[in-house]
Amino acid sequence: IVTEWNAFRALDLARLKALMAAPVLVDLRNVYAPDEAGRQGLRYVGVGALARCD
Repeated sequence: IVTEWNAFRALDLARLKALMAAPVLVDLRNVYAPDEAGRQGLRYVGVGALARCD
């Protein structure tokens, strides 16, 4: 995620994971909570964030 547009703040993370070849979410704007992305089965990397969920 590189933008703060509202359209990207409301992604269905479970659907996104199902469509991805590798379930990795790199969030440059820290839009999503790492624990929520992890619960949806995504490996979350928030640039500049302290938390990371593998």
